[in-house]
Formats: sequence, structure tokens, C-alpha cells
Amino acid sequence: MVEPKQASPGALPRRSRTKISAALQELEKGGVNQHWRKYFLAALAETSNVTAAAATAGVHPSRAYKARRVEPEFARKWQTALLEGYQNLELEVLHRLRFGEAKDGTVKFDNPNALRLLGLHRENVARERAMRDNEDLTVVRAAIDAKLEQLRRQVVARREAEMKDGANG
Repeated sequence: MVEPKQASPGALPRRSRTKISAALQELEKGGVNQHWRKYFLAALAETSNVTAAAATAGVHPSRAYKARRVEPEFARKWQTALLEGYQNLELEVLHRLRFGEAKDGTVKFDNPNALRLLGLHRENVARERAMRDNEDLTVVRAAIDAKLEQLRRQVVARREAEMKDGANG
């Protein structure tokens, strides 16, 4: 009997494939690019629209929703992309409100709906920002702890060197 291959000790765990129904697979023309998640997340950050992001990535929206349900890391990246998209939308709305918009009909933007959409997602954005701030705080604390440890080692080494010089002198 042949033993299954084991991953090397430092290797990242392999992500299991997220499978969808055959009917939905048929709607995805020409197969699925293995890097669809990257394209999907980039488009989601740009558009804040799951259907448009799925079309850009060449997958059915159901595949993206299922991947979000079963892959915690993808779900986290999804939330980050949405946060970025809503931040971009906020900036666009603020720009239009501050500087106006073209009245000749070439550029139209639905400000009331944009503001309504931002209002609907305000809680999600606030929660994601709080989680990011907490992550940032954790990183800062870890950096401070590492610096303090480095300084402590330097002080100990200097004291040991002084004691050694005093014993030799």
C-alpha cells in the first residue's frame, strides 16, 4: 500500500476545493480560472457589487457565496474588499457633493441611492474598521514588545561585558 504524501513541515495547509452544483457549473462558460478569487476580490473592492465582481472573475455568484460560507479566509478577504469598496464610494459621493457634478448629462450619479446604500452598510463598515483598528493595535503592541525585548537583551549583554571587564581589570 502506498502512503499518501505528507506536506513538508513548513508548508501551508492546502485549501480544499469548494464545489458547486453541476447546473451552476454549466452557467460558467469555459471552465473556471483557478485564480478567480483574486479577480473577484479586486472587482468587489472596486464595485461593491457581488454580481459584477463574479462576472469579472468569470464565475457564477453562487460559487462566490458558497466559497465565502465554507472558507473563513475568503470570507475575511471579502469583508475587507467590501470595506474598501464602500470607502471608495464614500469618497466619490463626498467629491460629488463638494464639487458638484456635470449637468450636461454625460455624467450622472444617483446621490440619494448612493447615500442610502452607504447608510445600509454603515454598521458593517464600522464593525470592519473596529476589527482593523484592533488588528493594528495588536501589531503595534507586538512591535513594542519585540523592541523592549531587544533593548533588555542589549542591557543584559552590556552589564555582562562590564562585569567581565571588571573581573579582568
